[in-house]
Amino acid sequence: MDGVDTYNSFLAMHKPQLLLSKVPEYFWPTLCKKLKDQIFDSGLTFQLVQIDYEDGEKMPYDPLWSVMAITDIDRSDPTHIYLVDHAWTFRANRIKSSLQNMPELLQRMCAMMQISADSTEEQIELVSQKVWKYAHTYSIANNEYSVEERVPIWYVLDELGSGITHSDTPNFKAVPFINISEQMTYTLLFPIENVEQGDVITRDFAEGFQVTPMKRDALLIPWRHYNHFDEDFSQEEPDKDYFLDGHIAETLPELDILKNRQRPEKLKVFSEYRYINDYLNAPEFEIVDNAEEADVLWFINHFKTFKELSEVSPNKFVNQFPYEYVITIKDLLAIVARRSAKQKPTSSGSLETYPLWLPTTYNLKTELPQLVAYYMQRKRAGLDNHWICKPYNLARSIDTYITNSLDFICRLPLTGPKIAQKYIDNPVLFDRPDIGMVKFDIRYVILLKSVDPTEVYVYNNFFLRFSNKPFALNNLEDYEQHFTVMNYTEGAPLYRLLCEEFKQEWSKQYANYDWDAVEKSIFQMISELFVAATVKNAPCGIAKSPQSRALYAADIMLSWHQPSNDLKIQPKLLEVNWMPDCQRACEYYPNFYNDIFSVMFLDKDVSTCTKVL
Repeated sequence: MDGVDTYNSFLAMHKPQLLLSKVPEYFWPTLCKKLKDQIFDSGLTFQLVQIDYEDGEKMPYDPLWSVMAITDIDRSDPTHIYLVDHAWTFRANRIKSSLQNMPELLQRMCAMMQISADSTEEQIELVSQKVWKYAHTYSIANNEYSVEERVPIWYVLDELGSGITHSDTPNFKAVPFINISEQMTYTLLFPIENVEQGDVITRDFAEGFQVTPMKRDALLIPWRHYNHFDEDFSQEEPDKDYFLDGHIAETLPELDILKNRQRPEKLKVFSEYRYINDYLNAPEFEIVDNAEEADVLWFINHFKTFKELSEVSPNKFVNQFPYEYVITIKDLLAIVARRSAKQKPTSSGSLETYPLWLPTTYNLKTELPQLVAYYMQRKRAGLDNHWICKPYNLARSIDTYITNSLDFICRLPLTGPKIAQKYIDNPVLFDRPDIGMVKFDIRYVILLKSVDPTEVYVYNNFFLRFSNKPFALNNLEDYEQHFTVMNYTEGAPLYRLLCEEFKQEWSKQYANYDWDAVEKSIFQMISELFVAATVKNAPCGIAKSPQSRALYAADIMLSWHQPSNDLKIQPKLLEVNWMPDCQRACEYYPNFYNDIFSVMFLDKDVSTCTKVL
């Protein structure tokens, strides 16, 4: 293959990457040649130097290394683009296991970070703490890959790349680059300003964020010390544009058309969900395979055209409400839940946030400075500072991390939209035979029957999920110690317990805490949530739609709360799931869908469902 063909082939595979990363086109031919011939020539242009601080003058945030130019560099010279190797590539939840399994890597990181410790365990702990000053990230955006494969990947550059320091006015840019032909990842280093011999090479660690000065300062927390994050950490509800941002607009039903709807004696059900087809067998319903002839449409994908449905098929039901995503997407759920707060947080005392049933939650995209302020005030007060960071809209604990590192939290905005939620550090535990006191969560199935007036029912048979190892605030990478969803974890045992069995065991383990009283507080929480979710018009709230019925699942944990001398159990709402998996519900309780559909579509009262609103 001649040079032209090689270059054209290179462009065919890599041009989208180069454009996205804003690599100037005049560098592309040089990059193609360096990749083809594996030319790593940064040593001819740069020198890594260790910074020598006089005794006592080095501050914790001062850099250890610097990179200097050993020649003049013209930013328009097409030869000045360099390949930088990655010394370490890792997932954020496997740092310690990765270091444990690769002793040579651990020693390399210790040398880079100038860590001296007597034991391997101490070395691993210190590297785990310091790595966020060195780590950078990329993710694969190709939809051909699974969600798990698209989880952000972190990497540490080699010694020269890691020696480049931050500047608000940098002279170089560094971007990750995947060489598709060999499936290798490098970082491309190229100038954006002219550099003279002896100049220090710098880059912007917060590049790409169009943010306020306070948020930029928060993003740079790992490398700088600040004194101005001691102020207000309270949160304001955003305007309706935030609720619409990134979402496909939904049409609202024509309510006048729906005033005199007719309902046949027997409802024909078209369902895309197999368990409804398998288990819905009450005589009042008939499963059909044609949506046109159905009275009830049960879709497993998002439905948006409520106006059109009301005009064309006013007598049909559909299993979704307009703008119900305000409770099923995590950042919006937190905003909605805060509407039910009876009081505001204070900047002193317990640093309690409200409502008590919502774990303190900050949006890393829009509220990072407030989170930093809250974190620092908790730290000064000697309060626990473990946080769980989750993507807005992923399930099964994918791309979810537990940490007490503010450096890590401040790096996470690089990986896409996430919330940081105060980790429940004092959960009510369950004594599992042969294991001990483990975390557990409770899933309640919720039926939204109407909005304006708002009618909400709860299926009384809840579902339980348990951790597989005793709980403690350590080993934060240990999934089976800190998480409860084991259905999707290969090799993890699944502990099953029906709700009646759980209640019996609860009465033994927590004789002083009546389960009926605990459940009453859970139902009150669910009621308050749906009042808050329907009190505002769309898009800030769930809209009225007489054709709509919906089924959700709320995941709840219990925590200990001691406002005075009285130790109480406080339910905590973790998330509300859209289109939850009901396989277990059907297998445990074969009449599950018969009961659910009777309440939602036939206006029947059934003993397995409780009206909470």
